[in-house]
Amino acid sequence: MAAAARPGVEELALLEKLLGLPRGNKYGVQGERKVPVLQTNNGPGLTGLMTIAAHLVKQAKKDQLLGSTAEEKAVVQQWLEYRVTQVDGGSSKEDTTTILKNLNIHLEDKVYLAGNTFTLADILMYYGLHHIMVDLTVQEKEKYLNVSRWFSHIQHYPGVRQHLSNVIFIKNRLYTNAH
Repeated sequence: MAAAARPGVEELALLEKLLGLPRGNKYGVQGERKVPVLQTNNGPGLTGLMTIAAHLVKQAKKDQLLGSTAEEKAVVQQWLEYRVTQVDGGSSKEDTTTILKNLNIHLEDKVYLAGNTFTLADILMYYGLHHIMVDLTVQEKEKYLNVSRWFSHIQHYPGVRQHLSNVIFIKNRLYTNAH
């Protein structure tokens, strides 16, 4: 499937559609890590998932997705960086566990990654975690309750999920926890 081979390019196409931008951007990948590249008509291309995503958000005139205050902008940047360095860089079961634990703690008292505002960080983290969340068992989803709550909320946000599969979260317990 093309999505697995070129995750960044696939996500940028989803983001374009979500932002209501006309299709037509030409994407490529570079290097063995398959870093997305956007070919631009005027000047050099843009390189990197976060750089291109921020460019698309500005193109769509939806700058609020990058954060409103200086602090919010910094938090959005922090999570975008986390997405690229940790989520995309992590491959082992231990990496996945660490990512889910960190997110679960962070989301304990927040609706979105940057607090109470839906941002680009939520969109791209959702896309980055989708393949992980699809494979979690019911027990694992319950173990990371804050991540599950956040993920379920984001996947139902208008326009975000698109053709990605709906991840099911069971609200009632079908088994008892033995302590």
